[in-house]
This record gives sequence, C-alpha cells and structure tokens, in this order.
Amino acid sequence: MRRVVFDARDAVASEPRGWGRYARDLLAALERRGDLELLPLTTGWPGPELGWEQVVLPRILRRERAALVHAPNCFLPLRRPCPGVVTIHDLAWEEHPEDFSSTTGWKYRTLAPRAARSAERVICVSEFTRDDVVRRYGVDEEKIRVIGEAPSLAPGTAEPPPGPYILAVGDLRRKKNFGRLVAAFADLRREGLPHRLVIAGRDSGEGAQLRAPGVELPGYVAEEDLDALMRGADLLVHPSLYEGFGLVIVEAMARGIPVAAARATALPETGGDAALYFDPLDVRDIAATIRRALEDDSLAARGRAHVAPLSWDDAAARTAAVYRELL
Repeated sequence: MRRVVFDARDAVASEPRGWGRYARDLLAALERRGDLELLPLTTGWPGPELGWEQVVLPRILRRERAALVHAPNCFLPLRRPCPGVVTIHDLAWEEHPEDFSSTTGWKYRTLAPRAARSAERVICVSEFTRDDVVRRYGVDEEKIRVIGEAPSLAPGTAEPPPGPYILAVGDLRRKKNFGRLVAAFADLRREGLPHRLVIAGRDSGEGAQLRAPGVELPGYVAEEDLDALMRGADLLVHPSLYEGFGLVIVEAMARGIPVAAARATALPETGGDAALYFDPLDVRDIAATIRRALEDDSLAARGRAHVAPLSWDDAAARTAAVYRELL
C-alpha cells in the first residue's frame, strides 16, 4: 500500500470545534477500513504554524515517501513532493472577516485560495461550500468532491440539566447571530414562554451583549456535557448567518431534538425538510418559527429519519475513493 499522510493536528485538540471533530472522526473511520497505509501527524513544532505547514511538512512528506497528503482544514503545503487533497469547510473569513484576528484572517485569505487552486482534489462538506469556492476562488469544479459530515458526539451518561430550555451551540461571535436570537427569545419570554435559553460556546467577543434575563452562557461545553445538553433540550435553534455545513443540526436530529435554523447558506441543505427555517435577519420570524417548532410533534421523527443514513464510515469510503483517484 502507498502511504497517505493525514494532518491530524486538529483531531487531537483539547476543545474541538466542528473542523476538529471532522478530522478526528474521519481519520478514525479511515483507519477502521484497513485498506490504507495512513500516517497521521498529530503534532506540529514550537515555531509558527505557517512554517510547519509550508516548510516542515513537505520535508516530512519527502522523508516518509508519501504518495499523498490530506490537509483536512485548508492549509495544504503549496510546494509538496506528492499530490495533495484539501478539505474546505467554509469561507467564513471572506464573508465575516470581523470574526478573525488580523493574523488569522490574513493566513486564511492568503493561503486558502492558493491551497484550493493547487490541490489535486478539493473536498467540500456541502454543495454550498463547493459553489462558494468556485465563485470566490475560481477553482475548477471538476476537481471538487462534495462529502458531507455525520453526527460526531458520542452518547454520554451525564444527566441533562433540569427544567425546559432551548439550546443554541457555537462560539459567541458575530456570524452566529445570537444577538437576534436573544432578542427573539425576549419577545417569547414576554409572551409567557416558560423556557430558558442556553447558548453553549466559547466567548469570542459577543458574550457581554448576550446577557439577558433567562439566558444562560455556560461557555465552552465538553463533549459529554454537550451531549447531555442536547438530549435535554426541547429545541435546538441555529441562527447562524454563514455555515459550510452546520454539524450541530445533525447532532440534534440524531438525538430526536427538533431543529429551527436560519434559511441561509448550507443550513437548509444540511437540515433538508426535517427542520423549520426562518429569516436570520428578522427577529419576529425567528420568534414565530421557534413557537411553531415547539408545537410541531413531527419534527423529532423527521430529524431522526433524515440523519439515519449519515455515517463517518460512508464519509471515509467516499474520501478513500478520492485518494484512489490520485494514487
């Protein structure tokens, strides 16, 4: 077998986000197949990440006689001794640059388009992201493969918190649009809604604006506790203005939790007809959709059926097929 090097640094992150769970679960499913010689690289070096990705990693590829390298989050080495596959989850740094530090934003805006153009294959996690990559970066659509994600959180044994609540998940940053969700929740609360609103995610600058009666901000929640939070929620609301997939939607659906989401970017593609959608810029529409979702007894079953076919083993099979195109 020919060796495939997989940049697995995000897979071992202590506080994984969606792209980290993607790397972790895809890698585990690829390893379960047993038909690939995989070399996961889980550590970088003490210097800047950019130096490791663009200078050290190509040296490792030459030393290990790699036949292929897969960068599961944008940063494919631009000069490399073997073909490269890059996964692009979204182009949030282009649409919402205010959510990125100047250094991080520069890195993404400088390297991601070059990586996408230089890669022999580009994996996108949704048709929306594929179209965005083609439109913004001029990448040849013929070399892009769309491979979606699957529920990632392992079922845990932690008990959900008591009392009725609505859940939202994501770092507290502008593109997540939690400010309008809090405003909609305030309207519902004045109308007598008995639920509280729990927004689970690291504060990336928006936390102070979200504090309001009935709103809980527990910060980043470890995976076992997040599973419990999801299982106990009466509804998951995902008001994000921009997503390349929306992994939290399929996590909720897999647990039989109804979903209300923004009618924006990849979210309708991910949720299909198993969620209710709202205009993310219209507070009244957000509130009205939350009311309808809480009253719709069919959403839980529709959600379970919608995500039942999704698996990381299937994603791995389709990813391995991309590798075989190049090996």
